Amino acid sequence: MDSSEILLETGSNELNLIEFYIDERDPETGEVVRDFFGVNVAKVLEVVESPGLVSGKSAVDPCFMGTIPLREHMLPVLDLGVWLNIDRVQVEHEAILVTEFNGVVTGFLVSGVTMIHRVSWSEIMPPNHYVAALQSNCITGLVELGDHFVLMLDLEKILAELDPDNQNVNVGAEVQTIGAGYSALVADDSTALRFIIRQHLEAAGYSVTTVNDGIEALETLTRLHDEGSPVDILVSDIEMPRMDGYTLTKNVKQNPSLNLPVILFSSLIRDDQRHKGLSVGADDQITKPEFASLASRAESLIREYRGGQRMESST
Repeated sequence: MDSSEILLETGSNELNLIEFYIDERDPETGEVVRDFFGVNVAKVLEVVESPGLVSGKSAVDPCFMGTIPLREHMLPVLDLGVWLNIDRVQVEHEAILVTEFNGVVTGFLVSGVTMIHRVSWSEIMPPNHYVAALQSNCITGLVELGDHFVLMLDLEKILAELDPDNQNVNVGAEVQTIGAGYSALVADDSTALRFIIRQHLEAAGYSVTTVNDGIEALETLTRLHDEGSPVDILVSDIEMPRMDGYTLTKNVKQNPSLNLPVILFSSLIRDDQRHKGLSVGADDQITKPEFASLASRAESLIREYRGGQRMESST
């Protein structure tokens, strides 16, 4: 596919999904079965061929395959099949997805990569209870592509569980009441992250409402405005079902009655991705899991808006 065919307009509520697969052997029939998975291509720097890594007995986790040199990096590689409890069939020319999010570059070993698909967030179905309980509970959704389903993976959850110490947050660091009297709406499809963000903002004095996705956020913002209790700031993830954070931001900024600052708080905030947030009018962009400055940056934006520095012209 030509690269020009997969360029997305930011705020179109679409994503480019890279589809890959893991081959496993059916324990009953002995036949090779292909399992299809996908992640947002914005998290993938490149795909390289595996040099044939083998997990060592002394590895800190069975899925850790060691490191390989990749230009200026020593790239840690994780066997995604091991993590997902899949008995992967080894084949020639296996692939490594080189990913970057939360400021961390990691390689994930898979059997192979098929192609990149353009899909709408509205097409991604939430996993049912059975699927959500499988594969270490890192399946965030399903999308039908042709004659098969692709399972959307939460690679961030995998890394968080492998390195739980890196996810520790100090809510006590924001006991100052810089957000006293202000209200915030937090949109994130992760229950755990909604809870942590809420903890930080409430510790700083904010009144916080949380929602699961962009559509719910937009409906809540509109309802609260109509009730005479408008929200002072919106903090939104980017990757969310039904409506993503870019599309949510674009809708908020195009609605004159919803005159409030928006912070995009996501693992997708990288230097080469910031232009996307700017193009839809985001007032600030913070990389997960940088919680420490969230409350103070939100307060600064609210003060600017209340002072009229960012008020939209009525003409």
